[in-house]
Amino acid sequence: MLEKSSPSSPFVAAMSTRVERHADAYAEDISGFLEQPHRLRRTVTERPLLDTFTRHVEAVVGTYDPPGIRRIGDSLVFGHLYAEALTQSPDGTAQSVPVVKLLAALLAAEVEFRGPLRLSRTQKRQLAENYERLGRRLIAVGLPAHAALAFRRANGLFHGDEDTDAEDRCGLALARARRLAQPVAWRRIGGLFPDLVCGYGYRPFRMLGWIALQLLVFVLAIATVSNQALSVTVYEVMVNYVNPLGPGDTEGLRAGGRAYFVIECYLGTVTLSVFFALLVRRWFRL
Repeated sequence: MLEKSSPSSPFVAAMSTRVERHADAYAEDISGFLEQPHRLRRTVTERPLLDTFTRHVEAVVGTYDPPGIRRIGDSLVFGHLYAEALTQSPDGTAQSVPVVKLLAALLAAEVEFRGPLRLSRTQKRQLAENYERLGRRLIAVGLPAHAALAFRRANGLFHGDEDTDAEDRCGLALARARRLAQPVAWRRIGGLFPDLVCGYGYRPFRMLGWIALQLLVFVLAIATVSNQALSVTVYEVMVNYVNPLGPGDTEGLRAGGRAYFVIECYLGTVTLSVFFALLVRRWFRL
């Protein structure tokens, strides 16, 4: 049986030292990346760095030989490393910590995740929470691809814990981190659209605001080519959004008015189809 994790345990102290040494070596590569101008960092991906990070993790995991496969209590082996990297000020806000400490915590989490020690449900949840917090810190220091790794691990662990809210929260953070890590500018910009519209599918009710905006735009557009009362125009736009109007319903429009209704109908069909698809996915976890 392994002793309860603490820096004073000989095994934990030895493994922590090994993790910190590898983190120090890796931090030299990271510092060279972060010292580049922001515009150059956008054109160079973090993938080669992540390959190097994986090699450091594998080197530590290869020597990770605990005295048992279980531990006493529900503590994490490298809990003290996570605490050092994820410290908060007395007012609850995140404190600035050296990047090397974040890397050491991420490396420790990967070793703990991939190591031979079996994690209890409580330990898996603690590790998921540490991964999520690390992801947010890594975004802040300019390492979105590393953050994506952390969010992906957190997402999987929360899924195993059946915490759907936390799983969705990490899924959204993962999608945003992947967008930030994208080196192609137009793809980063294009990735903002699904985030604003529906939060990459994790915030489907956000689409209701876009539906209301579409209806308002078409009410104003059709009101300019219609001689009918505004209340009638509002009614026709509301109905046409879900059920196309016939020729007899649009006789009072001037030139171009029917084209607005056609555009609105197709846009409404697509928007509502996406909305209900995302709603079903969220409700039934498809």
